[in-house]
Amino acid sequence: LSGTVSGPYTETELAAACAKAHEKGAAVHLTCNTLPREDELKALPDFLRQAQSAGVDAFIIADLGVMKQAERYAPNVQRHVSTQLGVINSATANVLYDMGASRVVLARETPMRDIYEIRANTPKELEIEAFVHGAMCVSFSGRCLLSNYLTGRDANRGACAQPCRWKYHLVEEKRPGEYFDITEDKGTYIMNSRDMCMIDHIPELIDAGVTSFKIEGRMKSAYYAAAVTNAYRHAIDCAKAEKPLPQIWRDEVDKLSHRPYCTGFYYGDPGQHYSETSYYSDAEVCAVVEECDADGNAVLTQRNRFCLGDTVELMTNDHEPAPFTVKYMENGDGDTIEATPHAMMTIKMKLPFPCSRLSVLRRIKQR
Repeated sequence: LSGTVSGPYTETELAAACAKAHEKGAAVHLTCNTLPREDELKALPDFLRQAQSAGVDAFIIADLGVMKQAERYAPNVQRHVSTQLGVINSATANVLYDMGASRVVLARETPMRDIYEIRANTPKELEIEAFVHGAMCVSFSGRCLLSNYLTGRDANRGACAQPCRWKYHLVEEKRPGEYFDITEDKGTYIMNSRDMCMIDHIPELIDAGVTSFKIEGRMKSAYYAAAVTNAYRHAIDCAKAEKPLPQIWRDEVDKLSHRPYCTGFYYGDPGQHYSETSYYSDAEVCAVVEECDADGNAVLTQRNRFCLGDTVELMTNDHEPAPFTVKYMENGDGDTIEATPHAMMTIKMKLPFPCSRLSVLRRIKQR
């Protein structure tokens, strides 16, 4: 998942981030999957050395030259091959393994049957990562220049504005201001991909030999990252325990902002045209927990207005989402309030159970 970071990390910040992640038992994979221009190569050795010193666990790489440079200047850091290199067969995967890759991230376009074949025809030491959730691209493995042309934001440098997901109209030059929907076939829109969702198929992906699951989350919020990762964590645990996935976790991904879901190319061509351009979201974040005591008494920061009598849901990392009715609230001064009208205002209220900082209070919306 990609986060919203204002500018690149400094070396000190990267080291601190790695230390924090390792303290929590998480690995740090640093994306190096741009295609560097000639004038950028000079800075690459120092960048790679600094990343190794900071404690980065793996690089995600899309350029063969960067692969060799990483081997030379940061030999202690694993090298993972980015989806943007477009690996869809075992022959390519084996060549990359011989170059020192410890993991390949398969192209989104790889069907399930081919993953079985790739796993059977590559060294067991080579890990396979596959996409399971998120936006799909109209270009092969994200190799797209549309965003660059239209907005100046380069998709191949992590800044895609996703113009393929905008709604377009046709204008005839002699009738300015008169807009026509661009439609094909049965009134569907061009460049209107669905979102991938494989939460119901995790057992088969594990059986196919996938080591790691990749969730697309370019410029998504921390709430999105937490909610979707939590849902897939439960899906993985259920698959390993050979238990069915409770519906509550399948419902969880429906509560996030998304296009209509599909299974991508795993079971055949998902098609190009769909009847809607809308995003769906079944939940709205109301507040974020700043602190909470052992009795569930919490201090929160407002994100969207909610009122006494509203039914809201507490989402945390160690408990199923818990709905409850808001019966009492105070503001930061301790005054009783009936609503939370002000952005980022402080709220005090009792929650149904103790929870960790950054847990989320959300309201379920009706479609």
